[in-house]
Amino acid sequence: MATSDGIADLFSAVERIELALERLESVVARREADAREEQGAQAELHELKSRHRKLRERVTEELQQLDLLLSSLPQ
Repeated sequence: MATSDGIADLFSAVERIELALERLESVVARREADAREEQGAQAELHELKSRHRKLRERVTEELQQLDLLLSSLPQ
């Protein structure tokens, strides 16, 4: 009888270990997904900053052109 209780305890311990591993794997998967999402957000932010810089440069150039046109008009 003691042997069957020992085997039952062993199976119970293995089940608890398997459940703990499942929980750990779930946490790791969520963190990996979060990291991928963060990388995507960083890439998007970089792209938006680049587009903003280019747009600002373009607006500056256009304003300079407008200033030249206005200065060439008769007063």
